[in-house]
Amino acid sequence: MFVACNNNREANNQSTRAKELKRNTSITTANAYNDLFLDSAALEGFIAKQNLQDSIATRMRAFYFDRNFEFAWFATDGITEQGRGFWNLVSYSVTSLKDSSAFSKALNKRMPDITAKDTLVVSATDTAFVTTELMLTEAFMRYTAQNSNISNEELQRYIPAKKDNAMQAAENIIKTDDEPGMNKDAGDAYTLLKGQLKKYIAIAKKGGWQNIAFTKKKYKLGINAPVVAVIKRRLLATGQYPGTDTSTIFNSDLDTAVKSLQVSLGYTPNGIITDSLLKDLNVPVEKRVQQILVNLNRFRWMPEEAPGRLIITNIPEYELHVFEDKKKMFDMDVVVGKDGAGTVIFTGNLTEIVFSPYWNIPPSITKKEIVPKMNADKGYMARERLEITGHSNGLPIVRQLPGPKNSLGRVKFLFHNSYNIYFHDTPQKSLFNKDKRAYSHGCIRLADPVKMANYLLEDSQKWTPETILQAMNSGKEKYVSLKHSVPVIIAYYTAWVDETGRLNLRDDIYQHDEETAHKMFTDPK
Repeated sequence: MFVACNNNREANNQSTRAKELKRNTSITTANAYNDLFLDSAALEGFIAKQNLQDSIATRMRAFYFDRNFEFAWFATDGITEQGRGFWNLVSYSVTSLKDSSAFSKALNKRMPDITAKDTLVVSATDTAFVTTELMLTEAFMRYTAQNSNISNEELQRYIPAKKDNAMQAAENIIKTDDEPGMNKDAGDAYTLLKGQLKKYIAIAKKGGWQNIAFTKKKYKLGINAPVVAVIKRRLLATGQYPGTDTSTIFNSDLDTAVKSLQVSLGYTPNGIITDSLLKDLNVPVEKRVQQILVNLNRFRWMPEEAPGRLIITNIPEYELHVFEDKKKMFDMDVVVGKDGAGTVIFTGNLTEIVFSPYWNIPPSITKKEIVPKMNADKGYMARERLEITGHSNGLPIVRQLPGPKNSLGRVKFLFHNSYNIYFHDTPQKSLFNKDKRAYSHGCIRLADPVKMANYLLEDSQKWTPETILQAMNSGKEKYVSLKHSVPVIIAYYTAWVDETGRLNLRDDIYQHDEETAHKMFTDPK
């Protein structure tokens, strides 16, 4: 009886506290960031079932009342960027920082399948998604209580509830004194990008920049054309042209400016203005403001860099960066997944190197590419060094033998994950001559896998540069475990400020910016 009375009293207290909160009814289906709304009874049922401590329950209630019970982590088309960002933060915290304050076995079982898919059909009446939504929120409350000291009022910055006019949203961020970020590393990146936002807002208020009409495919040093004067004025507006001359002559100052511009946009810096470069210059300033805002949102979820080694791959940059104790060691060009077979955004731990690997071909590729070719050409399998090792679900199980033709090249680097993504060599070296490198089936191809192997095994007396090359060319598969695992972060940033202070902008190759802009803004560009 005593226990029953206490349980009833606690339930009554929770009910009273919930009644004291006021729903933010200004958030509606018309202006909500996400298009799903939660039944308030589901929240109370979850709190009771999980027997949550009072501090967590109180924060969860306040959080959802402030959102008018709008979902925080899901929309009807699947998990949001905030959902991906937070789960990556949790995964990295557990594996690299040994912080399990937000870890949940149930979420760990559920989230890989959710995050692997670009689109899902989510319903507010689907109990599985409702439970996952609330479990993520509980984990978020635990994480912020442990790591960030974020107040209830500040939570909405991290997980927006309402669409806003883009320019107004930008103005609000500029007026904010503090720098939102889950940790110092996020805050630093955020602050640098926020400085660029201020500059682009000022340009937008002045009317933006003139659209550049072009008739030639190329413009370079020495040419005399009316469009050159327009290009100079365009680069003056963003502070990228170092000179003051605005004549029609393509001079050395413009050549310097164009090469810097090309670096900032991911082109080879040859000083030649192409139609592709001019299309990038013609992107309206309002769209650039929105692009910066979308990426500021992402930087809030950047994990803290753990001591030791760290590998970050930025998908739209087609680049991999290796750090050691926060100091950059080297960069490397990569090839990432093509649109429709995109590389997944996640974190993992690199633990093994495989020399002279077999390529176990995924069933989807076997069905679409291998089976039609083997049926049409009897010599195809032998020529491509393919063999069938069995059958499953009506399909042959196919693998490619180690050797020069192997699609994984001579080595692969495993960071075990449920997406079957890893780093690997490739025989298609010509792809690294391209500025845009989205060609793979999802895995990440390295421009210099020998350098990566030597770096990861440099603390091993057994694995010298000579023995590494021998293993890569032996034709016999060999697994090598690292003494110390290396955290790997697969990220998606299309706007950031580099170590020289230069704003970098990249194409939205998987349309993640576009999808997020339609959630964030009343006037998406």
